Amino acid sequence: MAEGPHIYMDNHATTRCDPRVVEAMLPYLTEQYANAGSSNHVLGRESGAAVERARESIAAAIGASPDEVLFTSGATESNNLALRGVMQHPRRRGSRLVGVATEHDAVLEPLRDLAKGGEQTHLLGVRPHGDAEAGRIDLDELREAVTNDAALVSVMLANNEIGTIQPLREIAALCREAGVLLHTDATQAVGKIPVDVRELGVDLLSFSGHKLYGPRGIGVLYVRGGSPRVRLRPQITGGGQQQGRRSGTLNTPAIVGLAKAVELCLAEQAEEALRIAGMRDSLWSALQARIPGVELCGPALELGNTRRLPGNLYALVRGVDSESLLLKTERLAASSGATCASSHEGPSHVLLALGLPEDRARGGLRFGLGRFNTEAEVPAAADEVAAALAALGRDSA
Repeated sequence: MAEGPHIYMDNHATTRCDPRVVEAMLPYLTEQYANAGSSNHVLGRESGAAVERARESIAAAIGASPDEVLFTSGATESNNLALRGVMQHPRRRGSRLVGVATEHDAVLEPLRDLAKGGEQTHLLGVRPHGDAEAGRIDLDELREAVTNDAALVSVMLANNEIGTIQPLREIAALCREAGVLLHTDATQAVGKIPVDVRELGVDLLSFSGHKLYGPRGIGVLYVRGGSPRVRLRPQITGGGQQQGRRSGTLNTPAIVGLAKAVELCLAEQAEEALRIAGMRDSLWSALQARIPGVELCGPALELGNTRRLPGNLYALVRGVDSESLLLKTERLAASSGATCASSHEGPSHVLLALGLPEDRARGGLRFGLGRFNTEAEVPAAADEVAAALAALGRDSA
């Protein structure tokens, strides 16, 4: 294989922290390092003010109010707080939790735990592989599910494997009509596509910093204010921070970094999305030219597509185990699916939910293109895949 630098196309797993974000964070690591909760001295008040400025900036970026923004350690914690917090609150309305079969494990695992504890749960199916809207839920199935005493619906805005964007406005309308709370895991969406909580109509929304060129270890849970009230049972107690909804010393440098990352994404989003989608489509053409019988998995590819993330490409290669193929690539960083599930045996649960048999689901390759990818990397990535196939004894075109 050709020598050269790594070709990083695993941006759904994590993104490189933008140097501009690192620059914004540095003073709060080395100079303004006081605890944001130490309001009895000026250094603490300065850190607290930085946190509140960041909260205001993030809130404005997603169409929320500052008091609706709750800082967590990441989207996994945000999802857990949303699901467990609503379902374990003694004054919740309804008795069932509705999810989707293609959700991230950060939603599916809490849902399974709640079911083991006696909660009623229901998973919605999705449109199958080969459909132009593969991965989208059926609104009629949702309508039936929410009319059966549901307390909470959780639907991922943009899928982390096949890039499917759900029709969240329509979903929210059905939930409002039924008086059911709506949570969305927007981890892959915030910073990549427009996200406005008021326009979407959601009650709770989760995302992480490290998916949008910000730092690891910081996330947000948006909790809608106003009436009817969204009641959450805290999952972490012991300090009373953030109105007692999530205790723990605030991570000031990461919070500042997250705000800067969101600001940059918002400023560059339209141009960046078009550039990345163009590279994604070029990569798909290059793979088709080099790999006989390669299949697209997920929604159709179209510039300006509102059904698929701009940087997402999921390809199915017949007769090959994708994990074995990726181990043969020397420069390419891609994946077979969700990083959190990499230690699990068996193919992706997302692909199985699309109706793919296990043998075909094992041949899935996920490419996540992002801000720091270049046009020159596109043919090089396709060459890496073709060379790896040849090393496994599979012919390429």
